[in-house]
Amino acid sequence: MEEVQDRRELRGGMEAEEPASPQEPLSPPSLPPPPTPLSPVAPESPGLSPPEQPSEAYARQLLLEEWRPPGGSLELPPGLTWKLLFLRRPLYRNLLRSPNPEGINIYEPAPPTGPTQQPLETLGNFQGWHIRTEKLQHNCSWTVKQQCVDLLAEGLWEELLDDEQPDITVMDWFEDSRLDMCVYELHVWLLATDRRTTIAQHHVAPRTSGKGRPSCWVQVSHVFRQYGPGVRFVHFLHKVKNRLEPGGLRRTRVTDSSVSVQFRE
Repeated sequence: MEEVQDRRELRGGMEAEEPASPQEPLSPPSLPPPPTPLSPVAPESPGLSPPEQPSEAYARQLLLEEWRPPGGSLELPPGLTWKLLFLRRPLYRNLLRSPNPEGINIYEPAPPTGPTQQPLETLGNFQGWHIRTEKLQHNCSWTVKQQCVDLLAEGLWEELLDDEQPDITVMDWFEDSRLDMCVYELHVWLLATDRRTTIAQHHVAPRTSGKGRPSCWVQVSHVFRQYGPGVRFVHFLHKVKNRLEPGGLRRTRVTDSSVSVQFRE
């Protein structure tokens, strides 16, 4: 499943054209190992006071009702408990770090901004992202941001990924900056344990029509289904285009990036 759409109530009639196929990288760039996930914090649940921990049976009941797995039940491997899953919540949550680094709200038009000489890292919280720049012609460049998600470290388990193969959904929002016909690319790889073997991948470079008001948000999404056994990492990479002007760099902004795992409905 692939989807490219804009936020219609903000765009004033702007349409996103069919996504184009970018020049597909043969393999994901090398990155250092993903950081260890933060210690799990128990989420708030109706009927539970914050310091209260559910019993194993109650945690199982709550999660099965919330997740609705095929067949209505899940077998856990030795050493994994429902209480631990209740704390970590590996399904139905965003596994990316700092998904909205600049604190931008997609329910409003992108806030106006002029050229800047400030480094991107100073404009928000980019913890977890590896950032680099690719130079292009005509004073343009790509800002490349990427991170690699360790699915097992986030609380998922091998039997679930290999046997059930739940959906892996990626989603992103980019600004229709009008700096070029194509101002955004998305590249995602599902990787094996060695972080080099690609089991599935997705690449897209959507183009907008240029109609309507600029600076509205365009959504890009894709769902990996029936990808096969062996997936342990998700490598997420997106690129946004910039243009160098007399006052500095005019950027295309991106926000609300996400990678999540969920059962098929």
